[in-house]
Amino acid sequence: MEKFFKLKEHNTDVRTEVIAGATTFLSMVYILAVNPSILSAAGMDSASVFTATAISAAAATLMIAFYANYPVALASGMDLNAYFAFNVCPMIGTDRPWEVALAAILCEGILFVLLSFTNFRESLVNDIPTNLKASISVGIGLFIAVIGLKSSGAVTVTTEGGIALGNLLSAATCLSIVGILIIAFLTHKGAKGGIFYGILITWLLGIIAQAIGWYKPDPAAGIYSVYPSFAFSGVKLNYLFAFDFTWIRENALKFIVVVFSFLYVDIFDTVGTLIGVASKGELLDEDGNLPRAKEALLSDAFGTCVGACLGTSTVTSFVESSAGVAVGGRTGLTSVVTGLLFIVSLVLSPLFLSVPAFATTPALVYVGYLMMTQIKNVKFEDAPMSDIISAFLAIIMMPFTSSIANGIMFGMLSFIILRVLEGRIKDIKPVMWISGLLFITYIFVG
Repeated sequence: MEKFFKLKEHNTDVRTEVIAGATTFLSMVYILAVNPSILSAAGMDSASVFTATAISAAAATLMIAFYANYPVALASGMDLNAYFAFNVCPMIGTDRPWEVALAAILCEGILFVLLSFTNFRESLVNDIPTNLKASISVGIGLFIAVIGLKSSGAVTVTTEGGIALGNLLSAATCLSIVGILIIAFLTHKGAKGGIFYGILITWLLGIIAQAIGWYKPDPAAGIYSVYPSFAFSGVKLNYLFAFDFTWIRENALKFIVVVFSFLYVDIFDTVGTLIGVASKGELLDEDGNLPRAKEALLSDAFGTCVGACLGTSTVTSFVESSAGVAVGGRTGLTSVVTGLLFIVSLVLSPLFLSVPAFATTPALVYVGYLMMTQIKNVKFEDAPMSDIISAFLAIIMMPFTSSIANGIMFGMLSFIILRVLEGRIKDIKPVMWISGLLFITYIFVG
């Protein structure tokens, strides 16, 4: 173990790595409850999504452990699962839209693998304006938070299509708001796995609310009992290799835009997380570069392909890995522990699947807040209008149009147009021209 993971070289030991791996797992285990909840909105079976989420997370995390020797864990991304369920599947409109969406994720994963061997990946990351990169994270944060608030009833969609305040006296709404405050308090106190514990406490309060008659189940209205289930019915994988490529024949351009949007967000999620976690663990080299970057990125791309084959949304690196690094995790042994715990969690699927939507809302809102902290990197003063307006449009168009792809599109196209009008056409990188051409074609043909 010492020889393989080089524990002494990284100033760590087995005990520290095991604790770090468990800490990372507790910090991100909420995805096992949230992901099935989100993807079920697209019509998918929660139990099958749970199994796919756990196995793909374990596979990708173990790969980055042994192939890249990094203390990073991977699972279905919170922003990408929302895009999958609330943008892509409704747009497809077939009886089983997730089969087309999973095909897009598989294609995205394969492209990610290929790009990991080229310099295009660096171009996509480095040549996108800094303002635009940061604003996309902010917009996604708002998008996720709105989805969470809608699922709990804290906000509702009016008959005119607008968003209004929900019934603050309903049990689900009250409990979701309390859950947000609980997670904030636990985080303030430095609790490891604050999001996970926040979900559990909110769920427990929901059980009490149902016991005293405040929360009233009504299956016909989509309101189910929050009492936990212990009836383990085995491991379900109903969506194994459930791909539909026939839809692409008549909707090739839409499919390409979906694949590009998945790929774009996945790359930025991955690179940003890897650099952030590596910085926290002092794992960058003297020049500030990420050693074994190719191995880490290939592990992420591998996880995406595995997740698609099993039946879940894009697998990506989790920023919660920094929780394990904070307690001393420095090598892939940390990820081995996290990956094994994801496998163990398979036998606890009835419990995770019993978690109600109002209990996962706090996790969505809090993750939305974490992504919105990138607003500090968006310059709204002493910057060209092309940088300012493109960032602003990227931020507002995601939550207002309920689409990550729309936000990226408005941000990129407005940047290109304004740069041309400013007389700075030479400052527009080739990757921006390619992206802009793709979106313009989509507008007029898609």
